[in-house]
Amino acid sequence: MTDSMRTVSAGLLKYLRRVSLREPDVVRKLRDATDALPEAGWASTPEQCQFLALLIEMIDARRVLEVGTFTGYGTLWMGLSLPDDGEIVTCDMVDDYVNIGRPFWNEAGVANKIEVRLAPAEESLQDLIDEGKTGTFDFAFIDANKKGYPTYYELVLDLVRPGGVIAFDNMFWGGAVLNDSDTSKATRALRGLAEKLHSDERVSISMLPVNDGLSIAVKRR
Repeated sequence: MTDSMRTVSAGLLKYLRRVSLREPDVVRKLRDATDALPEAGWASTPEQCQFLALLIEMIDARRVLEVGTFTGYGTLWMGLSLPDDGEIVTCDMVDDYVNIGRPFWNEAGVANKIEVRLAPAEESLQDLIDEGKTGTFDFAFIDANKKGYPTYYELVLDLVRPGGVIAFDNMFWGGAVLNDSDTSKATRALRGLAEKLHSDERVSISMLPVNDGLSIAVKRR
């Protein structure tokens, strides 16, 4: 057993995408549009989104909750993985970014599955609880303001059904979680959430070295 892990080289990443990635043309076009933005680094990678879509298929999810839409690249992946009667509620605050994805959602034929809620994420999640949606979501993906992750977690845990899955992006935060001198709100929130998940008996967990760190939590029955 070793105390280190090999990094994925550019060559291995290229190989991985060649033999594993099944990115539909419409999804690739939205990735290209997203990559043209100065904020392109906010988007999840294609192999990560394909993994999320696979999880959705594995648990036969019908209702998905997304916290942080950006251009809707991940939204599109997840929408395509859902059955015709599936639904995604996705939360964001910047309509300009979301509007980049809308034409591609329409082209892919999944726009009818997607409900966008434009408001602070905490407010949108609380609204869903107030509307009686507790325990109605099968899968949730959290990739928004990092300092809000602990709050989002508690609200999303209420909204996800027993046996449902919650995925958290950017749990490594570019390695900042290892820097004790980094006391920014985002870094402290991510460290705190990781520790909380580790001891939280309400969920089963695994943190994976996917992209910038992907934590998976399954709500226990």
